[in-house]
Amino acid sequence: MIESLPRREREVFETLCRLQAGTTSAVRAAMGGSLSDSAVRTLLARLETKGLVARASDPDGVLYRPSPRPEAIAASALRRTVDTFFAGSAASAATALLGLTQKLKPEELEALERAIDQARERGS
Repeated sequence: MIESLPRREREVFETLCRLQAGTTSAVRAAMGGSLSDSAVRTLLARLETKGLVARASDPDGVLYRPSPRPEAIAASALRRTVDTFFAGSAASAATALLGLTQKLKPEELEALERAIDQARERGS
Protein backbone atom coordinates (compact mmCIF):
# COMPACT_ATOMS: atom_id res chain seq x y z
CA MET A 1 0.00 0.00 0.00
CA ILE A 2 2.84 2.41 0.73
CA GLU A 3 4.06 2.40 -2.86
CA SER A 4 0.60 3.57 -3.99
CA LEU A 5 0.61 6.63 -1.71
CA PRO A 6 0.82 10.07 -3.30
CA ARG A 7 4.36 11.47 -3.21
CA ARG A 8 3.88 13.91 -0.31
CA GLU A 9 2.05 11.34 1.84
CA ARG A 10 4.82 8.84 1.20
CA GLU A 11 7.48 11.42 2.11
CA VAL A 12 5.71 12.24 5.39
CA PHE A 13 5.22 8.55 6.18
CA GLU A 14 8.85 7.67 5.42
CA THR A 15 10.03 10.60 7.54
CA LEU A 16 7.84 9.44 10.43
CA CYS A 17 9.27 5.92 10.06
CA ARG A 18 12.80 7.34 10.29
CA LEU A 19 11.84 9.29 13.40
CA GLN A 20 9.85 6.33 14.82
CA ALA A 21 7.53 8.90 16.42
CA GLY A 22 7.13 12.63 16.25
CA THR A 23 5.00 15.72 16.49
CA THR A 24 3.89 17.65 13.44
CA SER A 25 6.73 20.10 13.99
CA ALA A 26 9.30 17.31 14.33
CA VAL A 27 8.15 15.69 11.08
CA ARG A 28 8.20 19.05 9.33
CA ALA A 29 11.70 19.83 10.60
CA ALA A 30 12.99 16.40 9.56
CA MET A 31 11.62 17.02 6.08
CA GLY A 32 13.62 20.24 5.84
CA GLY A 33 10.66 22.52 6.44
CA SER A 34 9.42 22.30 2.86
CA LEU A 35 5.79 22.10 4.08
CA SER A 36 3.82 24.11 6.60
CA ASP A 37 2.75 22.57 9.92
CA SER A 38 -0.82 22.66 8.64
CA ALA A 39 0.09 20.71 5.49
CA VAL A 40 2.02 18.11 7.50
CA ARG A 41 -0.92 17.80 9.93
CA THR A 42 -3.29 17.26 6.98
CA LEU A 43 -1.04 14.60 5.46
CA LEU A 44 -0.68 12.83 8.81
CA ALA A 45 -4.49 12.86 9.20
CA ARG A 46 -4.84 11.26 5.75
CA LEU A 47 -2.29 8.61 6.69
CA GLU A 48 -4.17 8.00 9.93
CA THR A 49 -7.40 7.50 7.98
CA LYS A 50 -5.59 4.93 5.82
CA GLY A 51 -4.44 3.07 8.96
CA LEU A 52 -0.76 3.84 8.46
CA VAL A 53 -0.36 6.31 11.32
CA ALA A 54 -1.60 6.33 14.90
CA ARG A 55 -1.68 9.36 17.15
CA ALA A 56 -1.63 9.82 20.90
CA SER A 57 -1.60 12.73 23.30
CA ASP A 58 1.80 13.77 24.55
CA PRO A 59 2.97 16.58 26.85
CA ASP A 60 4.46 18.23 23.72
CA GLY A 61 1.20 17.92 21.76
CA VAL A 62 0.01 15.15 19.49
CA LEU A 63 2.56 12.40 18.91
CA TYR A 64 2.33 10.39 15.69
CA ARG A 65 3.73 6.88 15.11
CA PRO A 66 3.71 4.53 12.13
CA SER A 67 0.93 1.99 12.73
CA PRO A 68 2.47 -0.99 10.94
CA ARG A 69 5.69 -2.21 12.50
CA PRO A 70 8.62 -0.33 10.91
CA GLU A 71 10.46 -3.66 10.42
CA ALA A 72 7.59 -5.01 8.32
CA ILE A 73 7.49 -1.82 6.28
CA ALA A 74 11.26 -1.91 5.76
CA ALA A 75 11.17 -5.58 4.72
CA SER A 76 8.44 -4.89 2.18
CA ALA A 77 10.25 -1.84 0.77
CA LEU A 78 13.52 -3.74 0.56
CA ARG A 79 11.83 -6.66 -1.20
CA ARG A 80 10.42 -4.25 -3.81
CA THR A 81 13.84 -2.61 -4.26
CA VAL A 82 15.62 -5.96 -4.67
CA ASP A 83 13.00 -7.11 -7.19
CA THR A 84 13.07 -3.82 -9.11
CA PHE A 85 16.77 -2.95 -9.20
CA PHE A 86 18.57 -6.25 -8.59
CA ALA A 87 16.40 -8.72 -10.55
CA GLY A 88 15.37 -10.36 -7.28
CA SER A 89 18.96 -11.16 -6.27
CA ALA A 90 19.53 -10.57 -2.56
CA ALA A 91 23.25 -11.24 -3.06
CA SER A 92 23.52 -8.47 -5.67
CA ALA A 93 21.64 -6.06 -3.40
CA ALA A 94 23.83 -6.97 -0.41
CA THR A 95 26.98 -6.48 -2.48
CA ALA A 96 25.74 -3.05 -3.57
CA LEU A 97 24.90 -2.10 0.02
CA LEU A 98 28.32 -3.17 1.23
CA GLY A 99 29.89 -1.01 -1.46
CA LEU A 100 28.19 2.08 0.02
CA THR A 101 30.19 2.02 3.24
CA GLN A 102 33.88 2.53 3.74
CA LYS A 103 34.23 0.44 6.86
CA LEU A 104 31.88 -1.82 8.80
CA LYS A 105 31.83 -1.87 12.59
CA PRO A 106 32.72 -5.22 14.22
CA GLU A 107 29.12 -5.70 15.37
CA GLU A 108 27.87 -5.09 11.83
CA LEU A 109 30.27 -7.71 10.48
CA GLU A 110 29.10 -10.17 13.13
CA ALA A 111 25.46 -9.51 12.25
CA LEU A 112 26.20 -10.14 8.58
CA GLU A 113 28.03 -13.36 9.39
CA ARG A 114 25.07 -14.55 11.48
CA ALA A 115 22.65 -13.72 8.67
CA ILE A 116 24.77 -15.66 6.17
CA ASP A 117 25.01 -18.65 8.54
CA GLN A 118 21.23 -18.60 9.04
CA ALA A 119 20.68 -18.47 5.29
CA ARG A 120 22.95 -21.50 4.86
CA GLU A 121 21.01 -23.39 7.54
CA ARG A 122 17.72 -22.63 5.76
CA GLY A 123 19.25 -23.93 2.54
CA SER A 124 18.83 -20.58 0.79
